Amino acid sequence: MDHIEKLRAITKGSFLEEELMRQHTSYGIGGPAKAYLTPKHEKDLSTVLKFANQNHIPTYFIGSGSNLLVSDKGINGLVITLGRAIKDLQIDGNQVYAESGVMLGKMVKVCMSNNLSGVESLIGVPGTLGGALIMNAGAFGGEISNYLKQVTVMTMKGHKKSYKRSEIEFSYRGSTFSKNEIIISANFEFIQSNAKTILEKKSLASGNRKASQPLKFRSAGSVFKNPNEGAAGYFIDKAGLKGTKIGDAEISEQHANFFINHGNAKASDIVKLICLAKKTVLDQFGVMLELEVKTLGFKAGTFDV
Repeated sequence: MDHIEKLRAITKGSFLEEELMRQHTSYGIGGPAKAYLTPKHEKDLSTVLKFANQNHIPTYFIGSGSNLLVSDKGINGLVITLGRAIKDLQIDGNQVYAESGVMLGKMVKVCMSNNLSGVESLIGVPGTLGGALIMNAGAFGGEISNYLKQVTVMTMKGHKKSYKRSEIEFSYRGSTFSKNEIIISANFEFIQSNAKTILEKKSLASGNRKASQPLKFRSAGSVFKNPNEGAAGYFIDKAGLKGTKIGDAEISEQHANFFINHGNAKASDIVKLICLAKKTVLDQFGVMLELEVKTLGFKAGTFDV
């Protein structure tokens, strides 16, 4: 019996072999993962992580796949998502406890319905809470880390540990969470507000998103982080790249920092657009764009220009 068969035998949750990652990414792109696993509960996750660690199985954590580009060749290892199982959400006054598999959109709506202010600007931002924390998801001036109090993680050895907000450094679309730990849950303290004020903030953010982003097409959100010099989309637009197509992938006419899949785009198509945008913006403006979208299964240097 090989490691994958043993892993299947000890897993209580969902276990899929050679699962196409295009089924699990908002891009609709990606080759097969050796194993794709959704643990049933924390104990199941701990058992799986201990086994993977002891047997040196490459392990990757993803949320809902909304900010992810996976190689056409897939992932030679174990992919774990908590999106369908570890997703408890509790509210006590202005205190919120949420497990990392909770969809960010659900958390935003529940907070709003309880007149809690602080995350309404994130309405419409896709993905799970865990992914949002790692990326320090933000929109229109608000960031998920602003009201964070504590985070609980699980190590690759299957042990839980907690961090206070002060022990984690957050930056623009980044954090210091270890890649060898998976976020289990988080505690927040929001501001008690009123429905009218919250709805106004939500409506402003929602309207801005609908007006500026190509929401009708498959994408992974913003491809590049905004550099210090200005908005990434501004430079891509000024470089004349809006509407550029490679295969079934396109740099959006509506928002140049969104690369969209018209239906049958391959990861290699998106990679070519990424490299084209990086090189052109660097050549024309001297600005080096840095990826915001996460990538899995690619060789080192794939995105270098």
